[in-house]
Amino acid sequence: MGHGHHHHHHHHVDPDAGDRRVAAAVAINLGLTVVQVLGGILAGSLALIADALHNFSDAISLIIAYAARRIARRPADPAMTFGYGRAEVVAALINYTTLIVVGLYLTAEAVGRLLIPQGVDGWLVVVIAGVALAVDLATAALTWTMSKTSMNIRAAFLHNVADALGSVAVILAGTAILLWDWRLADPIVTLAIAGYILWMALSEIGGVIRILMLGSPPELDAAGVAVSLAEVEGVREAHHLHLWQMQEHAAALEAHLVVEAGRWVDADAIKVRAKTMLRDRYGIAHATLELECARHACGDVMAIGHAEPAR
Repeated sequence: MGHGHHHHHHHHVDPDAGDRRVAAAVAINLGLTVVQVLGGILAGSLALIADALHNFSDAISLIIAYAARRIARRPADPAMTFGYGRAEVVAALINYTTLIVVGLYLTAEAVGRLLIPQGVDGWLVVVIAGVALAVDLATAALTWTMSKTSMNIRAAFLHNVADALGSVAVILAGTAILLWDWRLADPIVTLAIAGYILWMALSEIGGVIRILMLGSPPELDAAGVAVSLAEVEGVREAHHLHLWQMQEHAAALEAHLVVEAGRWVDADAIKVRAKTMLRDRYGIAHATLELECARHACGDVMAIGHAEPAR
């Protein structure tokens, strides 16, 4: 094939500039985490410590995202013949999993506080949460552009969005404590933050798992691709089709094509037509096609996938 993976190069931001943005976001978040933990201890605010814990997970998620970006750019080698692009998918899985763990931990802590309310210094909570909100927005701004094209960066970005909303909620709780001494506001807000974190992480993690499970790209219909291959001039049928994502922005396909009787002399041209159709219509640049003559075609075959041997 004379063409490359034409939709594989998806970094709209220069990779080095993107790395600098992520590194800056890491430094900002680590500094904020220290301030929030100290403030939460002094103020006795679980919501503030909850926000700090989430902020620390932000910093860790950004470090993981940064490392994965660097690893993903390494070229293919004999040990990793497809390259290292899936490092970013693995990083996203780790980050969403930690978000779920953080959400469950905060839920448990908040329920404990609902049962036994504790005193909270409202002013300190409001001031530190205000600073946190500004930092969260700055961090989100650093990674927003990249998050649109990378599930790895999007996982880290969503940590920050949740943090920003969490900071707003903490400010509201601190205000309620100041105005009405409503101590239940702190655990109630913590529960709201935890609920949002869990909803966000659970809704995003499915796409990551799909790639790691060699699922077909969600925007492509494998059965439809098989039909399109069978409609290529000179092809009688397509079977044994496998369609998967090598990484987030690169789909791959392998299939057996049965060449119509009497057309074997056109086999090379038929293969070129099939690959061109896959690239132009479906954006599939990495296709491995095995041609079979009509007389010696596979018997007892499946259109999608292949029959597993008995175990």
